[in-house]
Amino acid sequence: MIDFAEMLAGYRRFRETGWAQQRERWDELNEGQSPRVMVIACSDSRVDPAQIFDTSPGEIFVVRNVAALVPPFETTPGRHGVSAALEFAVQVLKVGEIVVMGHGKCGGCKAALSGDLKGAPPGEGGFIHNWIELLDDARETVLDHYGERRDREVERAMEQQGVKVSLANLRSFPCVREKEKAGELKLIGSFFAIADGQLHILDEASGAFTPAA
Repeated sequence: MIDFAEMLAGYRRFRETGWAQQRERWDELNEGQSPRVMVIACSDSRVDPAQIFDTSPGEIFVVRNVAALVPPFETTPGRHGVSAALEFAVQVLKVGEIVVMGHGKCGGCKAALSGDLKGAPPGEGGFIHNWIELLDDARETVLDHYGERRDREVERAMEQQGVKVSLANLRSFPCVREKEKAGELKLIGSFFAIADGQLHILDEASGAFTPAA
């Protein structure tokens, strides 16, 4: 585990190597960004998309939040952070692909499955519960299939069902739906297993996740 002082030491190494040795690339990035892929991932410290996909700065546009969730399209007043980032990626950056990446041992999905945070006040679990209510339908789907079981297989089913929820909610956005229909945008569901470092890709036709080649 590191603290901020150690992070600063890492920053100094970055300045001496990563930045200095790729100065031309950073000059290009200073002029703007043009990523082709948006990744929606979890905030979990163990699943950094840039590390998992071995990408460089400027190559992927990333949004991270609890459980890698996308809310459904709505026009009600509020601070719609994920929706704003999605709109920017699709309409301004014109990304060609959106990857939703769930992961193993997801605390948000586990909390949604257990319902332990229900009724908690904001600041004591209530913010999290309100957010993961987006997984209520996923929870019912999983419980209908597994009943009262609570083991790793059930947790993984919940984590993967959450990816499907986010994909469905992405398609509730008119700009996403229209671009996907026109062949200008592709949606991809994925799942990263921390235990073995394996990425799984969703086949939406069958609903199954299979290891990436």
